[in-house]
Amino acid sequence: MPNPIGPLIAEDERFTHQVADTFATVGTTDPSWTEKVCAMAMARDGSLQIGFGLGKYTNRNVMDSYAALSRGKEQLTVRVSRALSSDPEQTVIGPISYEVVEPLRKVRFRLEANECQPIAFDWLFEAVVPPFMEERTHLRQQFRVMSELVRYHQTGTASGWIELDGERHEMTPDTWVSTRDHSWGVRYDVGVPGTDVEPRPTIPPGVGFMMIWCPVLMERPDGSHYAMHLHFTRYAAPGFHQKMTTARIEHPDGGEEVIEEIDPELRFNASNRRLEGGALSCTMADGSARTLDIEVMGDTGVHLGAGLYFGFDGHHHGEWRGNFNIEGERITDCSTPEQARRLHQIRDTTIRVTDSATGAVGWGNCQPIAAGPWPELGLDDDSWM
Repeated sequence: MPNPIGPLIAEDERFTHQVADTFATVGTTDPSWTEKVCAMAMARDGSLQIGFGLGKYTNRNVMDSYAALSRGKEQLTVRVSRALSSDPEQTVIGPISYEVVEPLRKVRFRLEANECQPIAFDWLFEAVVPPFMEERTHLRQQFRVMSELVRYHQTGTASGWIELDGERHEMTPDTWVSTRDHSWGVRYDVGVPGTDVEPRPTIPPGVGFMMIWCPVLMERPDGSHYAMHLHFTRYAAPGFHQKMTTARIEHPDGGEEVIEEIDPELRFNASNRRLEGGALSCTMADGSARTLDIEVMGDTGVHLGAGLYFGFDGHHHGEWRGNFNIEGERITDCSTPEQARRLHQIRDTTIRVTDSATGAVGWGNCQPIAAGPWPELGLDDDSWM
């Protein structure tokens, strides 16, 4: 019988093994195993934003990626996929590439000129604060662990250039903010949903679900910086309320201040569920209070649905699309109810944040969801995500 050991790759020369197999193999046979990076860069004035995602699905023999640009209501997206086995160590798929320049400090995201959409960029992320680990994600569906993954995020600046329709736009660290995250483990929403298994649980009718995931780079009046990571979930129905908050202030020296509670007062557009602004009343671990005013900077914001989050036009993350596939689209108005449902709610909304405790002003991406009924916000019992 064949030797039950994965193939050797260059990484196997290093003293970094953690399981009794080669680096071509992961520690589970679950087809939902994923290693993924996701990032965005935005102009501080909210005029442009670019997004990037790359996923490696070892047990599916797939690597896929997207690169997108948002300018107001318009979005252009390029998606690529290839067989992982054709080059298992390189994070390059056609015109899209991901490069670690300096571990945990500098990362480069590139989209070369291509025939799919008239966009290209070369973007260097440089950290302002170190990476911070988030809480482990652990979700169960009856007997199966549906999701078990870890993630870190990091906040910094962007430099480089963007080309759109032949016009070049420069990115500089004093005018652009960038955020990124990196996760690995068994992930939800990978591949085409199975037809012979119990359907994945959904939010029951009559239950409201609200979430934000939001990294922000803050700048004090004296020019010094810190970051914030704001994450909460809420479930609400008559006689029922459940909430979770994992948020903090993040400092360049690695120190952190825990935000124990977030009371959101947010506004959403009823026709497309886009975040329109509001405030977050925060209670710190020491009992002190601070208010974060959230200003949405126009219509700019990359819709992650076009990057295959929660599926897009029948396709999903990690789906086998052959040895190589490239596709994309240009949507001139993502804000219409029809396009909003096609793209789902979640997007890298460009926001400006003011911190009452420090007087600092910040810029970042807020990924919001407001599903189901929120009568106090004028949102009816519509569960679409």
